[in-house]
Order: sequence, then structure tokens, then C-alpha cells
Amino acid sequence: MSDKMKTIKDDLVKAFSTGVSYMMPVVVVGGICLALSLVGGEPTPGKGIVVTNPFLLNLGAIGSAGLGMMIPVLAAYIAYSLAGKPGLTPGLVTGFMAATPLGEAHVVTGFLGAMLLGILSGYVAKWVKTWKVGKVLMPVMPILIIPIVTSCLVGMLYLYVLIGPIGMAMKWLVSMLSNMQGGSGLVLGLILGAMAAFDMGGPVNKTATAFTLALMAEGIYGPNGAYRIACAIPPLGIALSTFISRNKWAEDEKRMGTSAAFMGLIGITEGAIPFAVKNLKTVLPSIIIGSAVGAGLAMIHGVESMVPHGGLIAIAGVNKGAIWYVIDMAIGVIVTAICLHILRPNISDAVKNETVKKTITSDMNKA
Repeated sequence: MSDKMKTIKDDLVKAFSTGVSYMMPVVVVGGICLALSLVGGEPTPGKGIVVTNPFLLNLGAIGSAGLGMMIPVLAAYIAYSLAGKPGLTPGLVTGFMAATPLGEAHVVTGFLGAMLLGILSGYVAKWVKTWKVGKVLMPVMPILIIPIVTSCLVGMLYLYVLIGPIGMAMKWLVSMLSNMQGGSGLVLGLILGAMAAFDMGGPVNKTATAFTLALMAEGIYGPNGAYRIACAIPPLGIALSTFISRNKWAEDEKRMGTSAAFMGLIGITEGAIPFAVKNLKTVLPSIIIGSAVGAGLAMIHGVESMVPHGGLIAIAGVNKGAIWYVIDMAIGVIVTAICLHILRPNISDAVKNETVKKTITSDMNKA
């Protein structure tokens, strides 16, 4: 791979991560407010959950506003990452277009459209920034010329060329994932669970996050439910292991078990990182297997969550299969603890083996 291609790849990865990071608080506010409003509603045949309480209706309006901002914010901060402040406005404008029914067919390109438009807005704005202009226009370039030119160019390209293909791709993706049941749903759950645990909050984890958020924007909440279970399993499984497999962990790791349990309960996967850093070859396979099992079971059991956050703290946002949400999470935690018990040597044996290795190395160096 050439240096230029590597730079572009790194820029896109950074832009994608930036967009997701800035989008998350918006989605959390919207998802939690909407979920709390639905808690006070009543199931009505053919209408789903109907909310009649005025206060809860207003809370739901706040939640809907938050979720409605998800797509524009994603596109805006992808563009911002690539072009700086001049890319922010074009990203917001074109991101809003991606979330709005446009054209004769009223096409909504959603998450896929926002990603592409954010990238295009960023690169076009970056290009317009290189234009040579006079001293008179220089001060208004970032606040007038760049946003207007970029928004118009990218917006027209979207309306005349891109909206159809992206809309078809999004429609196919939503249709395929909506029909995932049984074995296919299990496979999706296993993949999402493994991705959640693989780098514990890193790029792979964030990719899975973005994928489930994209489906939430289209009204598909099953993968999000499975993924949010998986996010909590690594720290909870490690914490359980430190409590029941006392001879497998050092004293400092046992003390960290309590904080890992707390972080798992509030859905922070990064609680597993200190343990993984010290012994990756036993911790990583264990948490990947446990998270995959929990997420796979959740897909089979039809768990759905409307809140983009994991752990037991998010139980109010589970609109389908709340009991299975807890059970599947517990099974994943137990599987992780079992794997750790099998893979990790007793701490005394490990220390003894390490001492033997150091002695052999020392003798070889002397020889």
C-alpha cells in the first residue's frame, strides 16, 4: 500500500471514529428519553406501546428530537474531522438531507448516506480551502464561501446521482437484516458479540456500534439489544472469575475485580482492558467467546433495546425480551468465567514457571 493510500485510509478511519464519538451522546440522550417515555405506555394491539401521559409524551418528543439529530451529527463530524470547521456546516446540511425523504420516491439514505456525504463534504471543503483568493475574500472563506460551495456541490451530487443507488443499498440491507431469524440471526449475534469484545472499545468495537446505530435509525433494534449485552460481558465475566477463581489472579487483579464488575453493570467494556493488557492470550479468547455466546442467544431470543448503551443500567430501554436480556448476559458472563478458569494457570504455578524461565535464561547468558 502506497503512503498516500495509507494516509487516506488513516484519515477515513479517524473521521469515522470522530463521527461516531460525537454522535453517541446525542443518541444516548434521545434513546434514554424515548425509552423512559415508553415505560409508562400501555401495549395496544396493532399500535404497539401507546403513551397518553402528557409529561411522558413531552419526554418522548425530546427523545425523538435527539434520535432525529443522529444522522446529521454523524455526517457533520466526519466532515469536520477531514476539513476542520469549514466542513461542519456542509456535513450538517447534507446529513440532514440523508435523513429526510427526498425525490419523487421519498428516498431516505440514512446511515449509509450520512457516511458518504460526510466524507464527500469533508474532502470537497478541504479542496475549496486550497483555492487562491484575494485578500478581500480571505476572511469570509471559512464562514461563507467554503460552506456554501461545498453544500451546493455535494447536495446536488447527492440529489442527481447518489440518492438512488444509496437508497437501494439501504433498502436491501434493512430488508435482509429485518428477516434474519434462527440460524442467520445467531450468526449475526455471534459476530457482533465477538466484535464488541475484540478490542474493548477500539475501532472494531466502534464499527459494531455504528452498525447497530444505523439499524436503530431504521427501526431495527434486535442487533442493538444483542450488542449491548455483549458490551457488558467482558468486565463482568472477568470480575466473576476474580471472585470464584481466586488462585488464578494476583492480589492486585482481585482488587480490580470489584471496579470491573461496576463498569460491566453500567456497560463499559473498557473495564476489561487492564486485565487483557497483563495477559492477552488468556483474557481475549475468554471474553470473545463469552460475548459471542451472550449476543448470539439474544438474537435467538428476540431481545431488542432502544437505548444505545449496555449493562443492567440500560434495562429500561429493553423493549422486547427484558428477562432474556438479563439471562443471556448472565450466561455470557458465566461462559467467560469458565473459559478463564480453564485457560489461566494457577497463579502459584505461573510464578513458579516464570522463575524457572528466568533461571534458564540467566544460565544461558552466563554460558
